[in-house]
Amino acid sequence: MNKTIKAKLDRIFSEFVRLRDSNSQYYGSCISCGKLVFWREADCGHFVNRQHMSLRFNERNCNLQCRSCNRFDEGNNIGYAKGLIHKYGKGVIDSLFVIKHQRSNIEDFEAKVLIEHYKQKIKELHESKSKTIPLSK
Repeated sequence: MNKTIKAKLDRIFSEFVRLRDSNSQYYGSCISCGKLVFWREADCGHFVNRQHMSLRFNERNCNLQCRSCNRFDEGNNIGYAKGLIHKYGKGVIDSLFVIKHQRSNIEDFEAKVLIEHYKQKIKELHESKSKTIPLSK
């Protein structure tokens, strides 16, 4: 995949994940430690390292994570594993490790389709969140 397209997909996908995991006031709980974080100040944390392309853009592998856990605590994998099991159920970790060993090669065309897909999802998330924010008088 072209580096420019890959960087754009990374950015759009990260925005989607952080918005998906935030409430109507745009705050979300870190998957690893539970800290409440504003979506723009959070990271898109990967349980299985993003070098594994088969999971780099996997919605279950990627979740809102505070910057402290993601950047300075090596992902806080113990907390992340507990958060994944709470969010998706017991089998999620085994499922991710199976996918980890699959080969994945996203072509530029597929990446562009994913970019458009996640742009639309981001738009829908913003619209749904704006409907839940009370209007001031």
